[in-house]
Amino acid sequence: METESEPYVRLASLRQLHRAMADMNTARSLADTLQTVADGVVGALGYELACVNLVRPDGDLVVAALSGNAAAEALITGRVGSRDSWDRRLAMGERWGDLVFIPHTEGWVLDDDDVPQWYTDGPAPRFEDEWHPSDRLFAPMYAPGPQGGGTSGELIGVLSVDRPRNGRRPGAWGREALQMYAFQAAIAISNARLRSNMQRALVRLEREQQALRASEESFRQAFEYAPSGMAIAEMGGDQHGRILRTNDALCRLLGRPASAMRRYSFSDLVHPEDIGTLLRTSAEGGRAELRLCRRDGTYVWVSLRNSVVADAADGPRFLLTHVEDIEERKRRELQLAHRASHDSLTGLPNSAELRSRLSARLCSQQPQHALPAAVDSMEPYESFDSHDAAFGPPAFDRGHDFDFPPGSDAYDGFDHHVHTIAPAAGADDGAKGLAVLFCDLDGFKSINDRFGHNAGDAVLIEVARRLSNGVRDGDTVARLGGDEFVILADGLGRADAQDLAVRLRNEIIQPIRAEGRAVRVGASFGIGWAHCGMTADEVLKSADERMYVEKRSRPKQHRRAG
Repeated sequence: METESEPYVRLASLRQLHRAMADMNTARSLADTLQTVADGVVGALGYELACVNLVRPDGDLVVAALSGNAAAEALITGRVGSRDSWDRRLAMGERWGDLVFIPHTEGWVLDDDDVPQWYTDGPAPRFEDEWHPSDRLFAPMYAPGPQGGGTSGELIGVLSVDRPRNGRRPGAWGREALQMYAFQAAIAISNARLRSNMQRALVRLEREQQALRASEESFRQAFEYAPSGMAIAEMGGDQHGRILRTNDALCRLLGRPASAMRRYSFSDLVHPEDIGTLLRTSAEGGRAELRLCRRDGTYVWVSLRNSVVADAADGPRFLLTHVEDIEERKRRELQLAHRASHDSLTGLPNSAELRSRLSARLCSQQPQHALPAAVDSMEPYESFDSHDAAFGPPAFDRGHDFDFPPGSDAYDGFDHHVHTIAPAAGADDGAKGLAVLFCDLDGFKSINDRFGHNAGDAVLIEVARRLSNGVRDGDTVARLGGDEFVILADGLGRADAQDLAVRLRNEIIQPIRAEGRAVRVGASFGIGWAHCGMTADEVLKSADERMYVEKRSRPKQHRRAG
């Protein structure tokens, strides 16, 4: 284009400009686009040297591409000029449309700023429009604005050009061509940046998806092959709590196939007494110990730990549940608790457990309708001999262990406590109470002395068995120690309690096989009545005293049959 005389422009020059614009719009990368922009200035617009200064994210401009001089390219490519220095340059000189021309007469003040630049030698101008080596021409590049205007967008870079091949300052056509080229270069650079950002985003997304797939696979393997039970349950909605997925370990633990597990929620499988614990744990996450139902109807103790899987937008979505089999530990704990509360020889509740069960029925308040202690006193118990075997009431059910659960009439919570009242002495009004039968064996010491402690232990074990078989389900048979036993029987009238004592004594006096021989012991019973306002020790002491009254009231030869 250096030989054209305006306003005449050769068609070949237009073709070169068009080709340069097409090349910079088809470059593959941002770096290629920047270099193509610089090369197009040299190849199509007739300048010997061109530089692309690109705005960085921090606002400063870096030399991103240079064309026309290998030495200058090696010297300044990659160097940075501050935004303040560039703003000063673009604000001075002559305005040629969007172009900025700083003649050598003014540009000397820029020699010492921090903008990377090159220096060229040449003779001084001989005529007015001749290019001076210190002249500077800049073409700012702006991102396309909302309406497509060339200068309405943000500055993205500056084209610096030097030494036109015809040696003259560009005329109207040259200025218009450079300005148009800078506008198209801005579009090409913006598009290249967009493509580059999209490519980086796609690469990052692919990496994230790969990491997510790897994480999901790791979770799947950890979930499926975990040695303890794992489950995922739904949170919220109509299907709240429904089990969505289980691993093999949980299916084996509960004896249920995975397809069947998906028909349940944990509330369907948990023991009824543990529902409250489950609901609190599910709502808050955390850990709990409860019982889950197996396919065969039995229950297994598990440690259940919940983690809420949340969604940033929708809140809690799923519940990840870890289920660990603690049946063996619970069995050991129950065994230890049983040993602490039961007699090691007979397996009956011990003295501490007896007092605990008795205290659970009694409160410290005297009921308004309770009888005074004087009324509750009773005359010495009549002697129970072997001829008393004809007893009237129907046979009682077997069993001895009885717990007083909250909510029952026997529970001593003051919110719903039902006062325990003793039936009136001598009355036959059908009143029922909590009978306390104190039993002491007669003739037991002589068995220990004659045949040894092994024989004595065998007698105690058999007596405990006979007492347990002679009472109802829910009654308590306990061993205080030595040859003393206590029976708690609720809901009995005075006649019922006396009949029970007769039947139990008749069971005890039957021969017992011990150490290869048959031995016999007798039994003395004292019947006391528990009522609120008494302590457990007071109730036991009352029954104990009545037992001794009964024992002394019978002839010695009748205390033990055989």
